[in-house]
Amino acid sequence: MLNTLKFYLPVAWKLSKRYFIVSVINVIVQAVLPFIDLIFLPLLVDALCQPERSVIQIILYAALMVGLDIAVGTAGTQLTIYLERFEDKFLNYSREMVAERCMEIDFALTENKQALDQIRKANDGIDWSGGLHGICVQFFSIISNVIKIVGVVTILAVSAPWLLLIIGVLLAVSSILNAKKNKIEVKWFSELSKVDRVYYYINYEQEDIRFAKDIRLYGAAGTLIAKAAEQIKRTISYDVDKEKELYPLNILDVTVTALRDFGTYLYLGILAILGSITIGQFSQLTAAGGTVNQAVQGVIFNIQDIVKRCSYAYETVKLMEYPPYLQKGTRKVEDLKNPHEIEFRNVSFSYPNTGVQVLKNVSIKIKAGERLSVVGLNGAGKTTFIKLLCRLYDTDEGEILLDGVNIRDYDYDEYMKLFSVVFQDFRLLAFSVQENVLLGREDTPEAVDSVLEKVGLLDKVNTLPHGRDTMMFRQFGKDSLLLATLAYNVGPYRLLGSGKIPKSTLIRKLEAGDRNIYREYIAFCNYKGKRHAMLLKRRKAEFALLYIP
Repeated sequence: MLNTLKFYLPVAWKLSKRYFIVSVINVIVQAVLPFIDLIFLPLLVDALCQPERSVIQIILYAALMVGLDIAVGTAGTQLTIYLERFEDKFLNYSREMVAERCMEIDFALTENKQALDQIRKANDGIDWSGGLHGICVQFFSIISNVIKIVGVVTILAVSAPWLLLIIGVLLAVSSILNAKKNKIEVKWFSELSKVDRVYYYINYEQEDIRFAKDIRLYGAAGTLIAKAAEQIKRTISYDVDKEKELYPLNILDVTVTALRDFGTYLYLGILAILGSITIGQFSQLTAAGGTVNQAVQGVIFNIQDIVKRCSYAYETVKLMEYPPYLQKGTRKVEDLKNPHEIEFRNVSFSYPNTGVQVLKNVSIKIKAGERLSVVGLNGAGKTTFIKLLCRLYDTDEGEILLDGVNIRDYDYDEYMKLFSVVFQDFRLLAFSVQENVLLGREDTPEAVDSVLEKVGLLDKVNTLPHGRDTMMFRQFGKDSLLLATLAYNVGPYRLLGSGKIPKSTLIRKLEAGDRNIYREYIAFCNYKGKRHAMLLKRRKAEFALLYIP
């Protein structure tokens, strides 16, 4: 938990200091709220029970209690709503961190089962933990509840000290039950990521139009449907098994709560009958008992929940700290523009966890100015040869040398400047021609034209509607602003897909030319797997404002 908080709290502070200032004010407001009733309720009840009632006094107490409840309650609600505005900002930042990390990790890890599981867990952890806001809400709730406990315990200690013992014992039992339930939740969360990753992959294959030809040519629909049904059964089985394990603990928790309430009313009722307390005090102490129950249980729940949320969020921290696959040196390449010599010396390589050698004892020297073609059957290792040269993987045996120095000793980024690589399964991005050429580098339009001319594409690019500024692929036209808003709120990966996460139905419909997307748009209203009324209302408002018929 501490490692998660050390990672996340500085990030939240960096993103918004105002968030913490408003949270502290909200803590004070939420802590003060229950004491309004605890102070004025006994005064009002005792005033009503007096033989000679003072109407002015009753009206004064009632007006003060109701007025302060409305004022402080409204302030607390507004502060809470204001803080919830940061939820999407924090969630999107967390998703951006994961996305950036996925682009940073060594390529070999993108084909590693454990690393892929960790990426899945990191994304699930963001949703299940509620992100930075979800963790911070529990943290500040602990402070607010502690303030309530101190104040209410003082009231109970004076008038009904034995009630503290009743509440304390039963709350201790309740906390033990909740701790066991949280442990079960965390355990099943770890198992769920494996189930989800397989299910999303199969679902992605079924729905992605790039597989449409293969599915039809090879009659693969039946196999994919059967595989999807199998994964759905696994998911249902997961939920059923989890609930079976939680069921007896839930029953015990309900029983303990009933016993706690019964004990409170019995003890206070006896004191009222014996005349030890007034009817007003009975009302006050009953409310105080309820408040201390809620506050203590709240602290216990907050602590357990923050531990649980931190356990989920820690999966993101683990991804950010995932150990590298490659050893990377610091040696500079001497004069990048001068000729260099590359040597494979007794190189052997097997892809991780396969046990099959793709390359065995390969030795070759490649001198500057040579043109070399590597030919062979499918699976002979041609692509693997290039991957090793480009340090997408490291050799199992032997070494690759640049000017007589092992390439592991060179600074990775500087070493990669020696190569210009195009694989057969290359990808273009839905950016402009110029941005695809530069890919983040800074250079002049003239330099871009020079590159396009060298590869024989300049004349073709000049015929495009906007030349080098022409956007690649189909664009979404007047739906662009609507999609940009949704992507900002839910994260681009949920729309466009990422890794094993499939492209959304919304995007697929637009790509197919179908703009009847209302249902698909408002469907992005789930939180922790459940439809959230506030998010549904927001999606409908966005669509009404931004959709252009």
